[in-house]
Amino acid sequence: MVSVGLCGAALAAALAAPAQADVQARSPRSGPGWQLKDTGEDVRLRGLAAVSRKTAWVAGSKGTVLRTADGGRSWRDVSPPGAGEMEFRDIEAFDGRRAVVLAIGEGEASRIFRTGDGGASWTESFRNTDPKAFYDCVTFFDSRNGLAMSDPVDGKYRILSTGDGGTSWKVLPSAGMPAAQSGEAGFAASGQCLVSSGRRDVWLATGGGAAGRVLHSADRGLTWTAAEATIPAGDPARGVFGLAFRDRDHGVADGGDYRTGQASPRAAAVTGDGGRSWQRSKTPPPAYRSGVTWLPHTESGALAVGPMGTDLTLDGGRNWRTIDTGSYDTVECAPDFGCWASGEKGRVARLES
Repeated sequence: MVSVGLCGAALAAALAAPAQADVQARSPRSGPGWQLKDTGEDVRLRGLAAVSRKTAWVAGSKGTVLRTADGGRSWRDVSPPGAGEMEFRDIEAFDGRRAVVLAIGEGEASRIFRTGDGGASWTESFRNTDPKAFYDCVTFFDSRNGLAMSDPVDGKYRILSTGDGGTSWKVLPSAGMPAAQSGEAGFAASGQCLVSSGRRDVWLATGGGAAGRVLHSADRGLTWTAAEATIPAGDPARGVFGLAFRDRDHGVADGGDYRTGQASPRAAAVTGDGGRSWQRSKTPPPAYRSGVTWLPHTESGALAVGPMGTDLTLDGGRNWRTIDTGSYDTVECAPDFGCWASGEKGRVARLES
């Protein structure tokens, strides 16, 4: 653990060095940056699960699911049969063989599939039958226990629960869920509108209502509290899009206005009390960001991504600076420093030194 911690510190220090505008143009010796990995696809990949530096899963439009086991040198199309019209927006993987993927949409378009053999076969484990529900994100506390969330149904967010690794799902009671704001919903933009840390804590990001909010549950989704997150909302295109927690107390949020050309002046926020309160980032990213992740084994390093670039913080989210202008929708790091990003036109990249 000492050597791992030192590696994390070295990575953060290297990233702090002056960055070039386009990481793709860097020479192999010019320092850490994104290196594109050819997937052979042109679909938008908003779902990402980073297992390690070698293994990652991505999911996206046209029912696409891809997996690499060699650090991105090659990709295997492991899409569920017959899923060509589905929009996959979140994928959670436990290793190179077991994964759960979420398709979004109204009514029966919202579905969950599970594989235990690396995508060679898939089982549909949930199909939404309520026309008022629209599922956005999935998260897992461990390899068995997880949750999925839907936009408000009858005035409250709906939560699904699994205790068998996504094989079966049940709707949790809504009594402990606070009322949603008028027009409020989650954003199925990066698979990070529902995230967990530890065995019981989970957070839900919202937008579209009068204020961008983060809801928190400390009992695996049975009861929730809500806090305003300082990221402006008040419009269906604005709010909190991505969350990341390095423990049950310290978290970062990003978002803004996803429409091209629209300003996002306060696109990031931080919390040190588990989401009970949020503070604006002193120097936020300069534009809308949809995904965020902590750098492994650091207390204050994190990356945020969006269609207009990647930003780095080295002080826990208080100040951010742009290190790359490439387009990505989501980002995630594995414990062994396997940091991956994915987005439009089949783009997938891994952070390289």
